[in-house]
Amino acid sequence: MRRAAVGNGAAAHLHFPPRHSAPSASQTEPARLDDPPASESDASATIDERPTSQLPRPVTPLHAVPVTPSAPNGRAVQQADANDVERMANDAELKTFHTFRTFDYSVSLLFYPKELKYYVALFEDDRMWRVLTTSDMNTAKQLFHHMQEQATRLADGETRRLQLEAQNEQLKRLITEAEAHAERLRQGLQRTTEQDQAVTGRQHQLRKDLAQLEAQRTAAQAQLNKAHRQVHQLNVANNEAIPHIPR
Repeated sequence: MRRAAVGNGAAAHLHFPPRHSAPSASQTEPARLDDPPASESDASATIDERPTSQLPRPVTPLHAVPVTPSAPNGRAVQQADANDVERMANDAELKTFHTFRTFDYSVSLLFYPKELKYYVALFEDDRMWRVLTTSDMNTAKQLFHHMQEQATRLADGETRRLQLEAQNEQLKRLITEAEAHAERLRQGLQRTTEQDQAVTGRQHQLRKDLAQLEAQRTAAQAQLNKAHRQVHQLNVANNEAIPHIPR
């Protein structure tokens, strides 16, 4: 039986079966029954004798760390000062690699040879709006494509407005042409109607005149026939007054 120290400093009696082999040097000597109880210092020493891997690790205090934007591949990306970039552009310190423009939005990939930095700037109405900087060319290209998509989305409304304005102007032209065509057709129909009415009136007057002329012809023919009869009768009367001379 041996005593072992526990966390509260008290000693506990443990019973072990007898062993025939000799204990190793690392083993603790058997405790005697008349040994005094283990003190707290002894207990602490006993606990500290555990393997290092089982001891609790010290806790490292947390400190605030500034967060730097990064590209999808992990390369550092930072927000740049638009005023500084505009100044460098005005001083001809930047080289333009790529430029994309859609309506009032544009994106430029700029290179600063002095510090081997790349700037990707988004412009609105030719005014620098957002600028990101990186030291990696591939990251700069990714940023350029990202801002290109952003500019395209921002210009979608402008694209739709331009299309609607063009469609409205086309509809106005078609309406004007259709109204002008309708007016020409209406005028043509009116002219045709007026001509139809004129022809109808003329035909009616013509039939009336023909009927009147026919009546006049009939009356004249009857008068002529009467005159012919009178002439015949007078001729007969005159012939009867002439003496008959035999041959």
